[in-house]
Amino acid sequence: MTGVALTFDDGPDPRGTPAVLRALEAVGARATFFVVAPRALEHTGLVAETAAAGHDVQLHCWEHVRHSEMARAELEAQTDRALDALASLGLAPTRWRTPWGDRAAWTGEVAAERRLDVVGWTADSHDWRGDDPAAMLDRLEGDLAPGDVVLMHDGVGPGALRGHCGATADLIAPLAGLLAARGLRPGPLDPAPPWTS
Repeated sequence: MTGVALTFDDGPDPRGTPAVLRALEAVGARATFFVVAPRALEHTGLVAETAAAGHDVQLHCWEHVRHSEMARAELEAQTDRALDALASLGLAPTRWRTPWGDRAAWTGEVAAERRLDVVGWTADSHDWRGDDPAAMLDRLEGDLAPGDVVLMHDGVGPGALRGHCGATADLIAPLAGLLAARGLRPGPLDPAPPWTS
């Protein structure tokens, strides 16, 4: 069965991550979580629970700021600080999803120097808007094909129009059902995905 990657940004968050983890467990799926390093340090138990459940834990950021709004030296310092923080939790990220998918001219070089693949997405749930699961599933339905990467959030980030991630957790079961009906398997990012750069 061909895979579609389920990915989550902006956690860990005690209001959203546990519900997302329960929903993934209920459908027998694993996912990739791009974490905000200070939140990971604050909620080490959630990070440990996520990894222990077989999910992939990767780097999102130290501060949720667009790369294009930071000088290279600031981006380097923040990235190193985040990687050091995650290393203290026993994590060694190999992938990096930038806040809002934004890149500066030097993002690729900073990533390469730290042996990180910059990862985007191909299907956006727009869950930050606060839509219900049916509306999100309808939005995703036309975008799902083998090898796609679905963007969701287990944490509430800057600009979100919702106060929690309950609807995202509720989206997982119908999304998994839709994928299964198409012969697609939900899971984490593959070891060598074609959508990295």
